[in-house]
Amino acid sequence: MFMKNYAKNVRELVVYKLSFQAAMEIFELSKKFPKEERYSLTDQVRRASRSICCNLAESWHKRRYIAMFINKLTDCQTETAETQTWLDFILACNYCEKEEYDQLFEKYDHIMAQLKTMESRADSFCSPR
Repeated sequence: MFMKNYAKNVRELVVYKLSFQAAMEIFELSKKFPKEERYSLTDQVRRASRSICCNLAESWHKRRYIAMFINKLTDCQTETAETQTWLDFILACNYCEKEEYDQLFEKYDHIMAQLKTMESRADSFCSPR
């Protein structure tokens, strides 16, 4: 059953707003990375963090088919986990302080939880037409 009072577009979803904000925080953090990281760590963490929003937008537009919706939400979860792994490397390379790492990692834990909730309640987001 489709929730009629729900978000009108993907940008209204709390998880979208949070993942967009977190991706922008990673973008700002990554500006400080050494130049030798430009084509490895910098590009990879930026790509993974941005992919969460992009896959979420794709899932939103595939809501007509619950399996496709869930598939794209799974992609979002994968990118969230990848982003957290890149954060582990960022901390290990001393490119950020532990407090900043903890704050970002926790934010991505929260994003993951919201994505899993959406997946478990997929039928409330999807509507056959």
